[in-house]
Amino acid sequence: MGVTPGQGAAESAAALDEVAERLVEVWSRAHNGSDVPVPATQLRVLFILERGPMNVSHLAAEMGALVSSASRLCDRLEAAGLLLRDPGKDRREVTIRLSPDGQSLLDRLKVRRRQDLAQVLESMSAPAQAALLWGLSQFGEAASPGGADAGAGAEAPDNPFSLPA
Repeated sequence: MGVTPGQGAAESAAALDEVAERLVEVWSRAHNGSDVPVPATQLRVLFILERGPMNVSHLAAEMGALVSSASRLCDRLEAAGLLLRDPGKDRREVTIRLSPDGQSLLDRLKVRRRQDLAQVLESMSAPAQAALLWGLSQFGEAASPGGADAGAGAEAPDNPFSLPA
């Protein structure tokens, strides 16, 4: 798999898809340890809740799931001590949030994930690491809401890693 200057978006997407699988494998190692007390779907809930407290309807929308399914996931996470439910002022709406144990689990996973990523990055040259981080930051900007339209086709003038044509 090689990346060549001027290749089309379809070719770039295929190359990205291929390498992204490897990134996801490295990223997921931390989540698959025997000391992780919940399956991947429940971990996803915890990572969403790390952004801040919300109600179950909002969580379901974030997950693209039914409210009843999200509620059952929350039941399991609450039973495991990883999630807390706070009644609203009017008692009709319940806010869900990470418990201290839930945050601690996510913190441990992030440390492990970063160690796994660092191990891979150590095998890369400093310029390759910098180019990767620059490219991923550009991808992140383009993938964020409104980002794709704002910089469509434009190359940042301060890209120190431009490939010769």
